[in-house]
Amino acid sequence: MKSIRSATIVLSLIFSLTTSYSQDHKKELSPGYYVVVGAYASTRENIAQLYVDRLQAEGHDASYGFNEARNMYFVYLRYFDNLKSALQDMEKTRRNNFPDAWVRVVAGDVAVGKQPVSGKDKVLDATDNATKKDDDIAPKDTSKPGKPDGMDKDETLPPPVVQITASDSAFEVTENEEIIQYDTMTLGNTEVFLSLFNARNNRIVSGDVQVVDTERAKQITKVKGNEYLLLPDPKSKSGQLTLICEAFGYRKVQQEINYPLPLADTVKPFIDLMGTTLVVNFDLIRYHKGDIATLYNVYFYNDAALMLPESRYELQTLLQMMEELPYRIKLHGHTNGNYHGRIISLGPDKNLFSLDGSQNSIGTAKDLSRLRAEVIKEFLVGKGIAADRIEVKAWGGKRPLYDKHSANAKKNVRVEVEILED
Repeated sequence: MKSIRSATIVLSLIFSLTTSYSQDHKKELSPGYYVVVGAYASTRENIAQLYVDRLQAEGHDASYGFNEARNMYFVYLRYFDNLKSALQDMEKTRRNNFPDAWVRVVAGDVAVGKQPVSGKDKVLDATDNATKKDDDIAPKDTSKPGKPDGMDKDETLPPPVVQITASDSAFEVTENEEIIQYDTMTLGNTEVFLSLFNARNNRIVSGDVQVVDTERAKQITKVKGNEYLLLPDPKSKSGQLTLICEAFGYRKVQQEINYPLPLADTVKPFIDLMGTTLVVNFDLIRYHKGDIATLYNVYFYNDAALMLPESRYELQTLLQMMEELPYRIKLHGHTNGNYHGRIISLGPDKNLFSLDGSQNSIGTAKDLSRLRAEVIKEFLVGKGIAADRIEVKAWGGKRPLYDKHSANAKKNVRVEVEILED
């Protein structure tokens, strides 16, 4: 009995260590542009590997890697350090047995020229890809490989054209959807790619783009940058759309485009026509002295100067901004209304993202707003930013954005970043 129990414990430890190693050693994709032909959930790495094995057996230089931002594995054929080359290659790849190929963008600082291939121990020269001939994109094969079945749905993914059976060994090839040719090109039938990029340091930037009906000055929707989409129809007389890019750490950029006649806009310097894809470029510029931005995605526990764990992403963006340029900033703390009562604040263990180990006190709304600004300063200083680069100002509820009883009252609880020196 003891031997069975011991064996069970050993097997459990092996499984735990194997699972932990697999989770901690995912092949993370480096920043850049990947011509992708498959995407799989984080639990389906084995299916991604099977697909890569098949593609390699057919003569494709395929590989795969993990993208933490999307929590998915992506199977790709080529990597590029610039969007133009990637989109050109995507169009060729779509004409050569991969009609659903697309470009997956991984945000971050792009290393120009050389790029480690995540799935293999070799280095790929990204600049060589742009010189490949059409026939080099894919072998002349009558089969049409695509994404195997069993993947989780992702809003950017086209439907799969190849399915893997339960045995993961036999493939069923299905017919592709009929390609529709439109007589008149409009934004209703044209794939649009919103490119968010900082050319000054060769960085792909994560951010959102507001789609606004220009004529009515009304926001229609908000979408993610560095994605493909069909823009919505404003159904106005002019057909004008305003695209406003918002990325924390960068000034807003606004572009105008016409819905029924987008080809007329391709003469504009910020628009490129790449095959059948319309690229809208947002050349982003860092904040300058006097700019004020709100940390809308930094959240606090109720009545506490401690942050919720989901605040880490925007804090990392703020940290990156402070590391990139020698800014001096002021953090302005704001609350909703005039509060007086218990305040939960940072304890001796300095756990910024949990109520564990916190301490209680009594204070005002102004005290709470000051402590919330100071806990963000504590985060930055803990990451190596000099304390004398950061000032703190407490406002309490004196500067609300909305009435304290309105549906948007929670937005009054915020910390703003003012650039004092750049």
